[in-house]
Amino acid sequence: MELKGRRSKNTIRDLLTAIDIRGAIEAICGYPPRQSVNYLISFFYDTDPLIRWRAIAAFGRVLSRLADENMESARVVMRRLMWNLNDESGGIGWGSPEAMGAATAQHQRLADEFANILRSYVRPDENFLEHEMLQRGVLWGIGRLAASRPDHLPETDIFLMPFLESGDACHRGLAAWALGNLKSQSAVEKLERLAKDKNEILFFNDLALTSVTVGGLAKAALKQI
Repeated sequence: MELKGRRSKNTIRDLLTAIDIRGAIEAICGYPPRQSVNYLISFFYDTDPLIRWRAIAAFGRVLSRLADENMESARVVMRRLMWNLNDESGGIGWGSPEAMGAATAQHQRLADEFANILRSYVRPDENFLEHEMLQRGVLWGIGRLAASRPDHLPETDIFLMPFLESGDACHRGLAAWALGNLKSQSAVEKLERLAKDKNEILFFNDLALTSVTVGGLAKAALKQI
């Protein structure tokens, strides 16, 4: 079934609001991926955080399917996300690092080719992103990839640990989650100190958006390590 025009965009949005989001994502994957991926990217800018996050999750699945069908087309989409994070793009790139994490977590070849790019956004000696809100997205993207393919993120914990001391609670919580997924022994002492942090953040995981404490994420990370 083809997707064309605003009516089709509304169809995708309606699916993203479904109670059965797993079934809805399966339905989205039934559309031609080259078409649905563009609509999903547009929802990265949605004012409803649940729509935004579900679009990112669906994007990961759709791009994985596209990569199976046509790897070069999937590369073009990933490069588009990278361009959105480039100062020369003139934009902000909301959702782009999260989408990169979702896609690389879903697909081996995408991870092989783009994990180092995602990792570079927290490296001061490479493509470090200065924008604090985008840093949240990068931390989530790395954490999502780390949950599925930690082997694609060697020595990344070194660059994540400074975020545990950030003044931004989202930085602290997401970095803790990512470090737990990486099973970082080096982060244990700092995570133990963070375990009493009662600041709450909105956290998207396993297709659910919930309010959690930074300390809770730190404790969960310690259990994984």
